[in-house]
Amino acid sequence: MTHTPPGYHGRYLHVDLSTRQSDTHPLPADVLRRFIGGSGLGTWLLQQHTPDGIDPFAPDAALLFVFSPLVSSPLTTSAKFAVMAKSPLTQRINDSLSSSHFAIAGKKTGNDAIIITGKAESPTCLVISPESVRFDPAGDLWRLSSHRASERVREQLGKRFHVASIGQAGENLVRYATVSNDGRHAGRGGLGAVMGSKQLKAVAVTGDRLTTYAHPDELIAYSKDLSRKSFGPATAKYRELGTVSNLLTFNRLGTLPTRNFQQSEFADAERLAPETMSVTHERTRASCAACTIGCEHIFHLSSDAPPSPRATARGSAHGESGVRMEYENLFALGPLCGISDPDTVLRASQLCDELGLDTISAGGTIAFAMECAERGLLDVPQLRFGNGDALLQTLRLIGHREGIGDLLADGSRLASQQIGQGSEDFAPHVKGLELPGYEPRTLQTMALGFAVGTRGADHNRSGAYQVDFSNQVDRLQASPDDVRLAIETENEAAIMDSLILCKFLRGVFDDRLAAMAEMLHLITGWDINTAELQETADRIVTAKKSYNIRQGWTPAEDTLPQRFLTQAIPDGASAGASLTKDALQAQIQAYNLARGWTPDGYVVDESSVK
Repeated sequence: MTHTPPGYHGRYLHVDLSTRQSDTHPLPADVLRRFIGGSGLGTWLLQQHTPDGIDPFAPDAALLFVFSPLVSSPLTTSAKFAVMAKSPLTQRINDSLSSSHFAIAGKKTGNDAIIITGKAESPTCLVISPESVRFDPAGDLWRLSSHRASERVREQLGKRFHVASIGQAGENLVRYATVSNDGRHAGRGGLGAVMGSKQLKAVAVTGDRLTTYAHPDELIAYSKDLSRKSFGPATAKYRELGTVSNLLTFNRLGTLPTRNFQQSEFADAERLAPETMSVTHERTRASCAACTIGCEHIFHLSSDAPPSPRATARGSAHGESGVRMEYENLFALGPLCGISDPDTVLRASQLCDELGLDTISAGGTIAFAMECAERGLLDVPQLRFGNGDALLQTLRLIGHREGIGDLLADGSRLASQQIGQGSEDFAPHVKGLELPGYEPRTLQTMALGFAVGTRGADHNRSGAYQVDFSNQVDRLQASPDDVRLAIETENEAAIMDSLILCKFLRGVFDDRLAAMAEMLHLITGWDINTAELQETADRIVTAKKSYNIRQGWTPAEDTLPQRFLTQAIPDGASAGASLTKDALQAQIQAYNLARGWTPDGYVVDESSVK
């Protein structure tokens, strides 16, 4: 093993909650270069620490917090970390990213990753510093919201600590519970439930261990230039309206999922549009840690609405009753459920924050249940599209696993298997992960990205919607010739998620991979180029696929719900748009061959990913 490169500590911490023991292990320099950090390094570590076929809720199942060489550097948007485990929602690999001071404090503990196994005998707060690992009792934190629990921990330990914690959804093993930190969330795939299964209420970190940089002067100059560019036109829409600015555009193009993907346009989209809500609701802006973009848009409930019992994590931090809105929670809790009242959507998003629920899976599962109820497959009269009170009440039931919420807490895939009667055909998931806000029949390169995604249907691991909205493809007509473009977006995401950088920076770079290679060079000193980064991206994606194969993946999982493969969009701007099973399978086969796998998706040579 060679010396540890700059930007790294060269080790990870392993904590066993069952034995209350901890120890550190070296990270070989060649592994760091081949997998970088974040999602890449986390995938390698999961391979080492996950027995084949393990139950995600088993004590031996590993939960990872993984940092990267860019964390604590002056590079904008670099204060990010990955939370990773085998997902209880999908039974496949899951990597959720989050931005906050937890990333900086976690890396300053002197570790490039923290691996947690075992199960505590009682609710526990894990306290980690460079000098010690403590197992503090957390019985008084159980049943608190993640934000209130984090506040309580910092009151007890001091403000130098930063905390990742779970809410009641995680405690109750809701399969799409989040891990929350500083008002942000590692949201998808149910990692909060993995914490809950270990009786781990919170992880608190602090430290003073710094890493060096290979070229510090050049790094500072580069960082200043990048910060300046991040104020430019490429990020303007995020500063002005945030990601919710996509709502009206998607609606106009007929690609806004509505009423559980039964339509692709929402008649009342104007009411929920940020252009409208910015007039009808007070709005403030905020930024993530170490970020110059400032994309957070916090909307406040109307003054004539009943007061909320609690503010959201971010709103509470500012002493305000505000809700951080993004396109995905607006779509999932609004049009997907047929809800057009802005205050209802804001309250639903706020409730998800309090309980610790992934908004996409929560909205997708409830929209599925609404369609089941309207078809007479569920005897829940109040569950109807457009019923805002039912949306809010069902979210509470899910968070506490009460009544119909106990069924829906397992997500749309498992719920459909219980309901049966053909409901599996319109349960909106891939591999168990509910679809985000992109209609795959009108974005057919994105449809491929959804189908083959190792995490399931995901817009952050495959940015193929960028291709669909360009002039490079016909977004309404799938073609195997387009798979290389989907692979390029998937590879780009794999590198960004391993560095880790915010994807809102994409438009800032003329050559994204060249820019990322330059950043790595300045920090680590590696003589690295775009060709090596491409190889690294291929390796990371293949490693994720290899992990899934070990955990039971079969080719039948790489598909979309039958609704998308047998029904055309009925009306609106995209009326008649359709996607056949044969067309999707042709894309998938071409994708697998381009990846160097077998036509049905099995990895040919796993030696390079171990």
